Amino acid sequence: MLYSGDCDDKLPYNLGATEIKQMLNRGEKYNWANSVLNWELDADNTNVLLNTEAALGDYVGKAARVYRCPSDSALAAIQRKAGWVERSRSLSMNAMVGDAGEFMQGNDNKNNPAYHQFRKASEFLSASETFVYIEEHPDSINDGYFLNRAANYEWNDLPASWHNGAANLAYGDGHSEPHRWVNPVTRRPARPDGANLPIMLDESQRADFYWLLKRTSRSEYY
Repeated sequence: MLYSGDCDDKLPYNLGATEIKQMLNRGEKYNWANSVLNWELDADNTNVLLNTEAALGDYVGKAARVYRCPSDSALAAIQRKAGWVERSRSLSMNAMVGDAGEFMQGNDNKNNPAYHQFRKASEFLSASETFVYIEEHPDSINDGYFLNRAANYEWNDLPASWHNGAANLAYGDGHSEPHRWVNPVTRRPARPDGANLPIMLDESQRADFYWLLKRTSRSEYY
C-alpha cells in the first residue's frame, strides 16, 4: 500500500522466473521479490538480498524474515547436507495482481484473459476479498508469481498448508487471515516432489480451488 502510494497508484511488478532472471542479468531489481527457488545448491535459494533489495525492500525495512514463514523448514537432502537451515521465501504474489510483464497482452493476463488484472490499487473491485500474497507450497514455489488457470480445474501452483492444514493470505485492503483447506488433495506433504503438480481436480476435489479463485480476481462474467 505504501509502494502504490509512492508510485502513482501502481502495484509492484509480478514477473515469472524467466523474466526475473533476465532482469537480474541486466542489473535491475524492480520485481516485488527477485528470488527464484529450487531444490538444488543454488545460492539464489538463500540470498536474502534478492528480496530485501527488490521493489518492496525499503517498505519492509529490509527485513528478510518478512518474506518467509517461520514454519517453513523444507529443504532437499543435498541442501541439508550442505548445512542449510532454510530457504529465503515462503510467500508468492497473486498472478492477477501487479504488472505481469511478458504475461500481459494489453490490459489482460494471457494466462487468464477473461479475468481482471489489478495493476493499480484503485482497480481492486473488492480489496478486502482479493488476496495479494499467499504462503505457497515449498515444492510449488519457484518464482513469486502464484498462478492457477481459471479454466483448467487443476492446481498449477499449490498453496501451503503449514498451519494445521491452513495457509495465511494477505489481502488488498491490508488485512491478513488464515484459511484451512478442506480437501486432502490440497494438503500435500511439504517436501521435495511433495506437490506432484499439476494436480487435476475432479468435481469432488474443487472446493479449495473455487474458494481461492473467487479471491484471485473477477471475471468479465460476474
